[in-house]
Order: sequence, then C-alpha cells, then structure tokens
Amino acid sequence: MKDEITKETTITLKVGLDENQVPVDMHWNASDGGGNGKCKAFMLSIWDEVDENTMRIDLWNKEMSVYDMQRFFHQTLLTMSDTFKNATGQENISNDIRKFADEFAKKTELLG
Repeated sequence: MKDEITKETTITLKVGLDENQVPVDMHWNASDGGGNGKCKAFMLSIWDEVDENTMRIDLWNKEMSVYDMQRFFHQTLLTMSDTFKNATGQENISNDIRKFADEFAKKTELLG
C-alpha cells in the first residue's frame, strides 16, 4: 500500500543565462518555507525508477572559483557519505566514501 500524501512542497531553481547560455545568476526556493537564496552552483541527481538511471543537472556560474568548487565537492562527498549510511545502513562503505573525501581534501589542499 502506498503512503498517502499529506503535504506537498515545490522546490524551484531559477537560472539566469548570458548570451552564451552560461549561468550568471542562480536562485533557489522551497515553497514550504524550507529556505531560499542565491547560489553559485548546484548539483541535482534524480533517480528515474522506470529507466533505472540517474538523471543529473550540474551547473555553476562564472563567479565560482576553483577553491569554492573544491570546497563544494568536498562537502558534497561528506554529505553523500552520510546519506548513503542513512539510506542503506552500510556504515563500512559510508566510511570508505568519507575516507575518499578526506583524501580529496588533502590533494586539493583544503586540509593540511
């Protein structure tokens, strides 16, 4: 039996493009008051249950520095580790993802 929907929210991503179709201004908003704001980058992954495939949108604007992109990836990897553990209960693999994130941070000189 499917769970009954008791509430809905809309998450909006608004992307302003320059003449070359490059993002220059991005904003996000959650309709239920979950937040909103300006951003320099986002990664959106959606699991398509019919095709059993991940659909992705990865965008960043002209102002995103390499250093900020490195931090963005590092924090995303750490979040993915936590999400994987919470979703699967596989703490050992979650720890492997976290170790990779730590190695990534060292190689990009985010951590000493």
